Amino acid sequence: MRLLILGGTEFVGRAVAEAALARDWQVTVFHRGRHTAPEGTTALHGDRGNGTAGLAALASGEWDAVVDTWSGAPVAVRDAARLLAGRVGNYAYISSGSVYAFPPTGPLTERSPVVAGDPDATSGEDYAVAKRGGELAAVDAFGDRALLVRAGLILGPYENIGRLPWWLGRIARGGPVLAPGPRDLPLQYVDVRDLAEWTLDALRDGLGGPYSLVSEPGHATMGELLESCVTVTGSAAELRWRAPEDILAAGIEPWTELPVWLPPGDHQNALFGVDVSKALAAGLRCRPVHETVTDTWAWLRALGGSAPRRPDRPAPGLAPEKEARVLAP
Repeated sequence: MRLLILGGTEFVGRAVAEAALARDWQVTVFHRGRHTAPEGTTALHGDRGNGTAGLAALASGEWDAVVDTWSGAPVAVRDAARLLAGRVGNYAYISSGSVYAFPPTGPLTERSPVVAGDPDATSGEDYAVAKRGGELAAVDAFGDRALLVRAGLILGPYENIGRLPWWLGRIARGGPVLAPGPRDLPLQYVDVRDLAEWTLDALRDGLGGPYSLVSEPGHATMGELLESCVTVTGSAAELRWRAPEDILAAGIEPWTELPVWLPPGDHQNALFGVDVSKALAAGLRCRPVHETVTDTWAWLRALGGSAPRRPDRPAPGLAPEKEARVLAP
């Protein structure tokens, strides 16, 4: 297949590009030129932040499918999708489970209510609203040829958000490590490479519409994630499990200061209890958590231990002095 990736040099886009190249697909990446395109791709340069003028490199050409990883203002998705609609077969927009309205009235499925969105919006400040606007823009241009990949928590090599890299770096330093309990707290996420493979399969098969894309609930636990970090780093770190109420009482913010972790409750149940039966029926397969952790650590070591980070996202992680206070006898 001839695949166009709008992005293609970082995290999700790069994983999609590498997976497509491994299939011997013809891959074109359209990006700003700030990062090196994967070897074997054809690179086109432009800046979607500059409106339609920034899409000049896409004025000609035909592709079987497009993967769009944009997470900013929906108008950029609108302009690209409109430009390509007559020259592309299917359009996969990498959206987010954040588009589901909160609080949910039950387990989240593709039929659950979503937030309002505007495909013409020029702001991407509200992430959930922007992603919904991007979905609407893709559907407006491609109809049932638009595939909406509603990804949940994404982990794995090339992560530029910093969640799993922070845990690996903290545990690699050793010593007592604050481990947010309970240890058997279920997690739901997707390895970026499993997301990439599923998306390419779906495009090959001509799928359209929304799909929640994460592992099955309980695919891993907080204990399995952090213990895998200890194993793969070879660290002498000691995981010290603390009850959620003790962590919250210390003023520690879930998800941001302790990445991936949410205390038990409605929010955790919603985020880590998504019904993924539709994606599973369409072929989703998720690798074990130990493999995700192992390969992410290998990638980090190849970079010297410091992961690249998106400048538009705050750095996750817990300050050492705050951790020490919670662990103090």
